[in-house]
Amino acid sequence: MEKRNSGFLINKQESQKDYIFGIRAVMEALHAGQDIDKILVLKEQKNELTDELLQLAKAHRVPVSRVPDGKLNRITRKNHQGVVAYISSIAYASLDNVVDGCFSKGISPLILILDRITDVRNFGAICRTAEVAGVHAVVIPEKGSAQINSDAVKTSAGALNFLPVCRSRNLYYTVKDLKKMGLNVVSVTEKTDREMYQADFSAPTALVMGSEEDGISQDLMSISDEFVKIPMHGHVDSLNVSVATGVVIYEAMRQRK
Repeated sequence: MEKRNSGFLINKQESQKDYIFGIRAVMEALHAGQDIDKILVLKEQKNELTDELLQLAKAHRVPVSRVPDGKLNRITRKNHQGVVAYISSIAYASLDNVVDGCFSKGISPLILILDRITDVRNFGAICRTAEVAGVHAVVIPEKGSAQINSDAVKTSAGALNFLPVCRSRNLYYTVKDLKKMGLNVVSVTEKTDREMYQADFSAPTALVMGSEEDGISQDLMSISDEFVKIPMHGHVDSLNVSVATGVVIYEAMRQRK
């Protein structure tokens, strides 16, 4: 099904993944302040208009991926002109504003940082728990993160309509900034003997969770203040990342009560 919205051609497939295509349509969306999740550009495409689009995307801090023609054609068979952009289902928040807002109200901020969580359903489930438990914001990288589309919103049970999500160009520098603001950076990893109960989550905290496949990146591990693990006593020695995140968040919530 297709419909016109604010001058842009928007496609709504059965999966409800919204996107726009065409160089000028995407540029118009950027100029209009449309929240765009990411832009896909044909790998070998080079021309003046494409260069202008890339510069505009950089100015608006929208991630761009160079992809083969086949990937674009799988999204739409229409004349995409080598450019497809996914529209975000949410408006991104400013992390500085969230943290400053907490401190100004006398609240100890609890920020959740998701490093390379790419599965939409896991992301949605994590955000659902985070919103219910009172996490003040979720931080994701511009690249290497789950797309925030209608599937993510649905899986979050609508929590993404209330939970601030902040997009970071570089998580390493974002975490360093949080440390300067006075937050204690706690990374959850199996590579430690210290259990999560030993961490003080009542203090201003940035909680870092990594992907099930790769864990937390070495860059973030190198600047973390603490490392904790979830105790496990069964034969299976791992948890789904959304479940693991929920366990740690609720320990933080328990301490903050």
